[in-house]
Order: sequence, then structure tokens, then C-alpha cells
Amino acid sequence: AGPSDASPDEGVVEDLPLIDEKAVEQLTQGLISHYLPDLQRSKSALQELTQNQVVLLETLEQEISKFKECNSILDIDALFSEAKHYHNKLVNIRNEMMMLHEKTSKLKVSGINI
Repeated sequence: AGPSDASPDEGVVEDLPLIDEKAVEQLTQGLISHYLPDLQRSKSALQELTQNQVVLLETLEQEISKFKECNSILDIDALFSEAKHYHNKLVNIRNEMMMLHEKTSKLKVSGINI
């Protein structure tokens, strides 16, 4: 077998340096200590943002309720306006009926039968 027949992985294990577990632990701790403060600040900022969103949503729901109440008040105002309009019509009809009653009474007095 020639040199081209050798496996590409042959000799790789021997080429790897021995891994020092203590060095891996120190590198891990270093990496964590480098990124952990930023991640904790980000977590804190996200929690604050979430709390602010909850407060904002509650405030928004209260404002929506106020708008619904305003619409109800407008509906009530429209109802009262309509009631006033029909009351005025009834007053006019009553006045007209009283006038007609007076006219018929005068006609009866003058001798005309209706």
C-alpha cells in the first residue's frame, strides 16, 4: 500500500494535545464571568420592561373602559333628547286636542250638533 492508501484520520489522536481539565474549568469560568454580568443586566431590563408592559396594559384597559362609559353616556344623552322630542310632541297633541274640544264645545253651545 502506498502513501495515498493511508486513512485521513490516521495519526490525528496522536496530534491532539492532552486536554487539561483544570484549564477547561478556568476557561469556562472566565467565559461565564465575562458574559454573565451582561446577561444578568439584560434579564433585569427585560423583567422591568415586562412589568412596565403589564402596567401599560392595565392603564390601557382602564382608558378603554372610560371610552366605553363615554359612549354609554352619549347613548343616554341621545335617549333623553329623543324622550324630550316625543314629550314635546305629546304636549302639542294635548294642546291641539284641548283646542279642538273648546271649538266643539262652542259649536254645541251655538246649537250645531256634531
